[in-house]
Amino acid sequence: MTPYMKMNKTTAMFAVSALTLFTACKSGHTEEKTEEVMEVTVATPVIDSVVLYKTYPGYIAADKTVDLMARVDGYLKSVNYSGGDYVHEGQLLYEIDASPYADALKEAQSRLATAKAELDYNRSHAAAVERAFATEAVSRDELLQARSALESSEAAVRQAQAAVSTASTQLGYCTVRAPFDGHMTSNALSVGSFLNGSASPVRLGTLYDDAYMIAHFAIEDSRYITMLNDSIMKQRIDFTKMPIHFSDNLPHSYTCNLTYMAPNVDLSTGTMNLEAHVKNEYGELKDGMFASVDLPFGFEPQAILVNSSAIGSDQLGSYVFVVNSDNQVVYTPVEVGQTVGTRRIITKGLKAGDRYVTEAIQKVRDGMTVKPKME
Repeated sequence: MTPYMKMNKTTAMFAVSALTLFTACKSGHTEEKTEEVMEVTVATPVIDSVVLYKTYPGYIAADKTVDLMARVDGYLKSVNYSGGDYVHEGQLLYEIDASPYADALKEAQSRLATAKAELDYNRSHAAAVERAFATEAVSRDELLQARSALESSEAAVRQAQAAVSTASTQLGYCTVRAPFDGHMTSNALSVGSFLNGSASPVRLGTLYDDAYMIAHFAIEDSRYITMLNDSIMKQRIDFTKMPIHFSDNLPHSYTCNLTYMAPNVDLSTGTMNLEAHVKNEYGELKDGMFASVDLPFGFEPQAILVNSSAIGSDQLGSYVFVVNSDNQVVYTPVEVGQTVGTRRIITKGLKAGDRYVTEAIQKVRDGMTVKPKME
């Protein structure tokens, strides 16, 4: 290799090294420039007056429920509705073969007519004997016999009238009508079934008046005392529109009106039973559904509220990220209260004026310097 070639080779290696060094320096400079301070959205807590609630589990039941019973013997002749139908007060639902009871009523009416005829005769006869006795035309024994016959006839009429009433009642039992408006269950027995209702009433179906539902739940006696506190009651808490929730979301939301508070505390549980009316205007609520009622019990005039999405949780509990005066992120443990719309009450850990991170809380960390932007 000539000296010229050696020099060219050395020059080439130097050029490659210089290019590599330049590229590395340029890359490092680029990385240094791209490491910019992250911009985060922050907000300060909203301070507002809030009604405090506590949620209690319970269930709802139809306002009125009745089992429709067969109270006479006979074959079920007809069922005049379909299971699940909405029926109206007085509507005919069931018919039981009435021919034996119609015959029994006719027979009782016939006996009553005979008894009345005998009564009329004995009344006239007794009056005639009374007049004859006044003129000493008949003896006292004849007078007593006439009076006794009249009294027997009167008793017979009363007995016949009772028999007619019983027969009429039993005939009426052969038709079963709706006592109020509501939804019917499917019929328990098929047409043609023999009903032994006189021995023990037989259930035919159940009627539910579910235009209004009753929410049943229980509260601690200590909560009742809190509700009676003068400082709370002066805030005029509204018990007529208490939120009520169900095991899953329904197409519509509901509120209930507190209508009953038990006059006693159950000694075995230390709780008091409450009831609240729920209007079933969309027909979605069914007897026996589990429910939870948000019962208002207090008032917080200066509640600290933050966006629910800004609250994180870990093994230590709930937390928010606060941006301090040096624009550094501070991990801040908090205690949370009830949810109010899209916000959550903070009962401990934040104060008015604190700036907390509202978005992308997974992208920030404790001690990180950020560029805050007010929401």
